[in-house]
Amino acid sequence: MDLIAAQLTQGITPEKVALTLAVGSALGLFPILGTTTLLCLAAGIVLRLNQPIIQMVNALCTPFHLPVIYFMFRLGNWLFAQPTEHMRIGMMHMLWEDPREFFEKFGMNAVHAIAAWAVVAPFWILIVYILGLPVLKEALRRKALMACQDNGSPAEHPVP
Repeated sequence: MDLIAAQLTQGITPEKVALTLAVGSALGLFPILGTTTLLCLAAGIVLRLNQPIIQMVNALCTPFHLPVIYFMFRLGNWLFAQPTEHMRIGMMHMLWEDPREFFEKFGMNAVHAIAAWAVVAPFWILIVYILGLPVLKEALRRKALMACQDNGSPAEHPVP
């Protein structure tokens, strides 16, 4: 969190940081393992988001990633009225031993999970942005107030 506070005092707006947190958390929960770092990198470049923050958020999403993948697979199968395939740890072995068989058996489930994520992600981004923005603005205000107190003269440093 110190990284975020430091960015707020280096000219990055609270709006841009809130967008970075929102997009980074949504992409950090994309339902395909091994893709989130590249997705965050690409989104950061395209949207001109802060790379250290978006990658930090991506890393912080790691403990939630597998449960979200499971939920997205279930939601995707429900959205497409497909029977639910039971996900097993052994699926990863099948992926490495016979990728063709893996994708024939589970490829559409992955597409369904991505579709479910695509339905949920915009709402997630909006909620994180709306909830995060006031918090970030308050953090910037407090950081500026502390800087004014440290320098001695509040008149020289107006609080936004």
